[in-house]
Amino acid sequence: MRVYLFLCLSVISIIPLAIVYIVLMSSAGEIHVESRTSDMKSQALMLANQLAENNYLENPHDRTMTAVVRQAADMWGGRILVINDLYRVISDTYVSAEGRFNISELVMRGMAGQSPSHYDSAEQYIEFVQPIVIRESSEGQAAGSSGTADASDASTRVIGVLLVMVDAAPLEVPVSTLQEKTMLVLLIAVCIILPLNLIFSGLLTRPLKRLSRDIEKVAEGNLNGKAEGGAYAETRRIGDSFNQTLTRLQVLDQSRQDFVSNVSHELKTPITSIRVLADSLMGMGQAPVELYQEFMEDISAEIDRESKIIDDLLELVRLDKKAQALNIAQVNINEMMELILKRLRPIAQTRNIELLFESFRPITAEIDEVKFSLAITNLVENAIKYNKDAGWVKVSLNADYKYFYVKVSDSGCGIPEDALGHIFERFYRVDKARSRETGGTGLGLSITQSIVVLHHGAIRVYSKEGDGSTFVVRIPLTYIKEER
Repeated sequence: MRVYLFLCLSVISIIPLAIVYIVLMSSAGEIHVESRTSDMKSQALMLANQLAENNYLENPHDRTMTAVVRQAADMWGGRILVINDLYRVISDTYVSAEGRFNISELVMRGMAGQSPSHYDSAEQYIEFVQPIVIRESSEGQAAGSSGTADASDASTRVIGVLLVMVDAAPLEVPVSTLQEKTMLVLLIAVCIILPLNLIFSGLLTRPLKRLSRDIEKVAEGNLNGKAEGGAYAETRRIGDSFNQTLTRLQVLDQSRQDFVSNVSHELKTPITSIRVLADSLMGMGQAPVELYQEFMEDISAEIDRESKIIDDLLELVRLDKKAQALNIAQVNINEMMELILKRLRPIAQTRNIELLFESFRPITAEIDEVKFSLAITNLVENAIKYNKDAGWVKVSLNADYKYFYVKVSDSGCGIPEDALGHIFERFYRVDKARSRETGGTGLGLSITQSIVVLHHGAIRVYSKEGDGSTFVVRIPLTYIKEER
């Protein structure tokens, strides 16, 4: 990235300099030629006035004026032609064109009183025309260019032109010198800009390099590291986002380790109990049949417990798969709830617990009936197991225009405040001793939460130790399948 940034900065900084150089050089040449042409035109005007005053067009053999014309041509390093109003060349500093006619466009425009010029950059010469003008009084008498007649009573007349041709090659020398000096300045500027761009690109990419280095360390397995964002707000945001993701990875890794440890412990505990019971039986020798029967009942109970743990683990694995397919169908929620409570009522009656159901309206929703029944069964079964004798469990069903709600309340012992944030974790138990007595695996609420999330719903718990607990499940009436 530093190389690309350096190249971009160099291009952005050098291209404007190159454009300025090109425009400056082209303008400098034109400005120098225009300035030189303007100076020569001023001098040509004075020469034309002088020729008009001395009637040189009427007397072209005037040696004095001829010498003045040649001196001007030598001073400009060019050629001067004096042309009368009949377009005849009456004087040529090169002599070769004397007596000939010249009806070029510039001469014709000069005869019209204009003073045009032309610069040929390819052939490197300047050509311009200066009209020779005299003033005439109202009586028609020529007064010359500086006659004594009143200016208001006089008019001007073009009696000829000066056609000046000057070699422009010498004019290129100052421009070439300026070009060399400008090029030198440009090279010096480039030599300064490139190192500055290199330093600047390094400063810009330094936080990114540091961030990349920190991320590489994490990729190598150092989950305890952190990404430093540096001085820029953008890189700080990237670093903060990465650190948040890293924190979640650390929690997930710790959760995975805890899960493996808990699974190992939960699966090992029944096996250990079975081994102890079996070893005790083998070491008894001649024991009463009743004792054998009691030990075998305990072994059978431990096997059932092991089987339930394995079944719950398999159910969690299936729910954890992102590709888990739900068998969504239109289900009468009222009938489903009554069926669940009918199956659980005998369990409640063994402890004289009153199981109540309250429905506010008929509800039909799109759910997976098997999985959702499992979730609600877990909630109601927990409310019965962790309740007091002769207590009550109340299940209510309600809905609005978008969701339906299942609320399960009980008169049990409640959940301590410090445990509310952990009850949906796998193998977490508020009271481990009582959970083992009731046959709990610590996976029921985790399974329930996974099923609710698969239905794009939410589950909340409200509890206070000693005052019972209330679980509220919210599920959309219409299931919206997520796009992959």
